[in-house]
Amino acid sequence: MNRTHRRTAAVVLTLALPLSAAASAGAQATAQATARATPPSATATAAPAPAPTPTVLQIPRPTGPFAVGRDIRHLVDQKRRDPWMPKAGARELMVSMYYPARAGGPGARAPYLTTEEARLLLEGRRLDGAVAVEQVTGTLTNARAGARPVGGTHPLVVLSPGFSLTRGTLTTLSEELASRGYVVALLDHAHESFGTSFPGGRTLTCTACDIVEAAPSDEASRKRLARAATDRAADISFVVDELTGRPAAGEPAFWKHAAMIDPKRVGAAGHSLGGNASAHAMAVDPRIRAGVNMDGTFFRPVPAAGLGGRPFLMLGTLDGHAPAGEDTTWPTAWQRLDGWKRWLTVRDSGHFTFTDLPVLAGQLGMTDPSAPLPGDRSGAITTAYVGAFFDQALRSVHQPLLDGPSAADPEVTFQNP
Repeated sequence: MNRTHRRTAAVVLTLALPLSAAASAGAQATAQATARATPPSATATAAPAPAPTPTVLQIPRPTGPFAVGRDIRHLVDQKRRDPWMPKAGARELMVSMYYPARAGGPGARAPYLTTEEARLLLEGRRLDGAVAVEQVTGTLTNARAGARPVGGTHPLVVLSPGFSLTRGTLTTLSEELASRGYVVALLDHAHESFGTSFPGGRTLTCTACDIVEAAPSDEASRKRLARAATDRAADISFVVDELTGRPAAGEPAFWKHAAMIDPKRVGAAGHSLGGNASAHAMAVDPRIRAGVNMDGTFFRPVPAAGLGGRPFLMLGTLDGHAPAGEDTTWPTAWQRLDGWKRWLTVRDSGHFTFTDLPVLAGQLGMTDPSAPLPGDRSGAITTAYVGAFFDQALRSVHQPLLDGPSAADPEVTFQNP
C-alpha cells in the first residue's frame, strides 16, 4: 500500500471509528439515563420512547447574488479508451453543470446523491454503521434542476473530485461558485469513485482503487497515480472542448446553455488527485487560465518551465502540506510556479476538509479527532478562498483576502518558503 493510501486509510479509520464509538456511547448514555429516570414499578408498563427525529442534512446556503441551477450530463470521449478498463470501451464521464440561475421559476431541488452512490460512499468511508443512507440521499441542496439561467457570459470552472470520492462531495463549492456567477462543470471519472451512477441503471465502482492498491511498491503506485492525473487532465480538456467548441454538423450541443460560457475565462480546480489533475491540465492546455489544488500530492509534477505565468493556488492541511510537511511535492511545485501564486494551509484541517464530508458530519455532531476544525468552518474557508482566487484570476477583481493573514480566518496560514 502506498503512502498516500496508508494516510487516506488512517484518516478514514480515525474518522469512522470514533464516530461509531461516539454513536454507541451516546446511545448507551441515553439508555442509562432513561433507566435511572424510570421508576422500577413503571418499567413493565411504560410506553417506549419515541425514536429521535433524524437530522436533516443541508448544503450551506451559497453567499453569491444568484440562484443556482443544475443539469446532469453523460459524456463519452470516443477518441480515448477507458484507462482502467480498456475492454469497457470509450472513456466516460458524468458531469454536473452548475450555473447562475434566475430566482423562482420551475425546477425542484436537485438531489444530492443517488441511493446507490450514497450507500457505496458510506461503505467506502466505513460510515455505513453510523449514518443512514436515507440521511445522505435526503441532503437538501440549493440548486434547482433545470432552472432558467441568467443572461450574459460567465467564467467556467471545471472541478475534479478526490480519488475514490464521487463528484457529489464537491457540491458546496460548486453551488457557491455558481451563486457568484460561474458556470461549473463538476466531473465524475469512470471507475475512480466508490460508486457513480451512469445511464442505463449502471453504477460503476472503484476499479482504479483496486489497481492502485495492488501495485507492487510505493513507487509503482505513485507512477500509476501520475498516469491517472494525466488522464484526468485529458478529461478536463475534453470537457472544455465540448463546452466551448462548436458541435459537429448535425450533432446536438453537449449542454444547451453552453453559450453562457466565456471561453476566454476558464479555470480548473480539484481535491486531492483532482487538484493534481487541474495543475497538469494547465500545463498541457493554455485555455485554462487559473488553477487550484486542494490538498493533492503532485504525482504528476508541475513542469520545470512552469505554467506560463498563469495564477495558481495551493490550499492544504497544515500537518501534511506545510513547507516542512510530509508531502515533498509541494515545495517543488511552489518553486516551479511562475505566475501569481499562494500557498495556504489550514490549522486543524484534514484531507477531507475541502469537501462536503466534514460539513455534513458536523451537522450530525460528528468530528474527526485528528481534524477538529468544525464542519461549518471547513466549508466557509474553502469556499471563501477558492472563490476569491477565481474572482481575482478570472475576473481581474482584486481580493484583499488573498493579500495576507486575516483576523477573521485565524486558521489560515500564508506560507512563503
